[in-house]
Amino acid sequence: MPDLPGVPDAVRVVRADRGAVLVLPAHALAPHDDAPVGRSGAPDGPDGHPRRVVLDRDGLVPGPDDERTVPTVGDWLLLDETPDGPRVRALVPRRTALVRDTAGKTSQTQALAANVDVVLVVEHLDPDPDLGRVERLLTLAWRSGAQPVVVLTKADLVPDPEGMAAEVADVALAVDVHAVAVPTGAGLDGVRALLAPGMTLVVVGPSGAGKSTLVNALAGREVMATGGRRADGRGRHTTTHRELVPLAGGAVLIDTPGIRGVGLVADAEALDTTFADVADLAARCRFGDCHHTGEPGCAVQEALEAGELAPRRLDSWRRLEREAAYQARRADVRLAALERDRWKKITKDMHRGLRGPGRPRG
Repeated sequence: MPDLPGVPDAVRVVRADRGAVLVLPAHALAPHDDAPVGRSGAPDGPDGHPRRVVLDRDGLVPGPDDERTVPTVGDWLLLDETPDGPRVRALVPRRTALVRDTAGKTSQTQALAANVDVVLVVEHLDPDPDLGRVERLLTLAWRSGAQPVVVLTKADLVPDPEGMAAEVADVALAVDVHAVAVPTGAGLDGVRALLAPGMTLVVVGPSGAGKSTLVNALAGREVMATGGRRADGRGRHTTTHRELVPLAGGAVLIDTPGIRGVGLVADAEALDTTFADVADLAARCRFGDCHHTGEPGCAVQEALEAGELAPRRLDSWRRLEREAAYQARRADVRLAALERDRWKKITKDMHRGLRGPGRPRG
């Protein structure tokens, strides 16, 4: 049972669709030994099966500080029963949130999953893993407040999975890396050990990495459709939505659609954690504002010349740092615009109150 002091009647979002959410009560997510709870696609039903809750017209729910928020998978909600059906009273403040930039002109962000304990960054070994993508997803995971873990799939399709895993471990600092082969079960025990009661894990990675196949293996049953392999050897992408899958032991898994170009929402701390080696070198530079492009006493350039830091690693750090800074600037502009709109409304309401009902302008 999740630890939600003071909110024993909370329900959890197992799927969020346009205009509605599917939810399960907290007790349905507790450890149990009988048949697994129903899939989130099940119709409305008694406790133990997901229940559909229609949202307000704007698709938002009341959140902390009266801010209206788009609910996402993993959120905890408080409901009110009405003659027209259940309505959301409030969203319980999120402990953690995996957030991406929508990369649109509005500088909006999107919460992919909430109240997550572990982010499983899934990357395939066949074709070769994309180290830059692993670094990007690790940065998102550290920013969320959850613990990242890297899972390398399709270990049965390559001759040296251990060596490839070691290369990934070189960029996944302070993160456990598991090479797994789902058909044989090799390497899965280390991932299954994360499925403790009350734990929430979200699975992220590119299309065809085998995320749904991994979820099915961890669940011990087919809960997600899988698409096999295409003619070029790549996996087919089948997941089209985010869905929370309760497990019999009390843990829950959240599967996500394949991420192609995920917009980065990060801060300096998340980047410094992902790139702790680069951050440590930068801290040793002679000048605090060193750009690492040829300044005297630059520890980063010295490490490059000595072969202690790979040029690809530095390029990845620079790219993600620029992207995070750009997103932060866009967010600041948006927040400033929202604040201006808020004060305009306050001023308008104040003037309306001063005029009083029925008083003419002027």
